[in-house]
Amino acid sequence: METDKLKEQNRIDLEPFYQALEDDPKLLEEALEILLGMVNFEPKSIKKLALIIKDDSRNLYNEIAELSKSNQDKGNSPSCCGGH
Repeated sequence: METDKLKEQNRIDLEPFYQALEDDPKLLEEALEILLGMVNFEPKSIKKLALIIKDDSRNLYNEIAELSKSNQDKGNSPSCCGGH
């Protein structure tokens, strides 16, 4: 019984945090930058995050794929002043 009480005391109510992120796009952007900064130095975490995005956040995955594709297209296009 005491362990149940301790577990409940240790449980953090994240709902206010989630609500703040929904209410303030700048706060959400800052939180994502922090998360990406933390994950950037852990190769295993990068792969896990990529798989989570691919599996659980299809719209985000599609947007990333589209951005990647458009960046590749820009890199392959001939420049206006290619020395001709």
